[in-house]
Amino acid sequence: MIGSVERDTADRIQGITFVEHVRARPAMYFRVDKGSPELPTEVLQQVVWDALHHSDGTHGQISVEIGSDLSFVVEDDRRHAADEQGRPLPGFFDSLLDQRRWAPAAAAALSVRTVVEVWLDGRGYRQELAQATPIGVWEAFGTPRVSGTRTTFHLDPAYCGPDEAIAWSLLPDELHGHECDALPSPVTFPIRDLRTEVENSLGE
Repeated sequence: MIGSVERDTADRIQGITFVEHVRARPAMYFRVDKGSPELPTEVLQQVVWDALHHSDGTHGQISVEIGSDLSFVVEDDRRHAADEQGRPLPGFFDSLLDQRRWAPAAAAALSVRTVVEVWLDGRGYRQELAQATPIGVWEAFGTPRVSGTRTTFHLDPAYCGPDEAIAWSLLPDELHGHECDALPSPVTFPIRDLRTEVENSLGE
């Protein structure tokens, strides 16, 4: 009987997808559970952490743009994994989400729409995802940028509660976190909150 239960449990674990696991247990990825008003901010924080910290322990160049209470863009200078021809290697679910970077993939799992742009030596590649699944193949375009990634996330309003939103007036050290000992010097990067700009324009 015990062996049967163990096999049944193992079958169910093996049958769950990455997206299903993220949506069922968001706290394993973003420190807070579904229903927490802090979830959108924690998703942003983890994506920023991933973008900012290079594998060699150094900090990269990034920027953040908050488009609405549940949408944001993170741009970084991390080089996407490439093949011998300099083309991006397929990542999570054969998408442009780099296989070495779990945080953007987990954030995509909580999003209704994600747009990924990758730059490699003057060539750009763009792809749209529904959750973490590609809607189609990526499109190529010209760009002067040497390397980097720009990812736009639209968090799922049906998954997030009606009162959940990315926090206002965020500062770089709030998104960078306090756990990094690699470089003790302050880390700064631009955060543009379009909600503030709209609010200010309405008040004029």
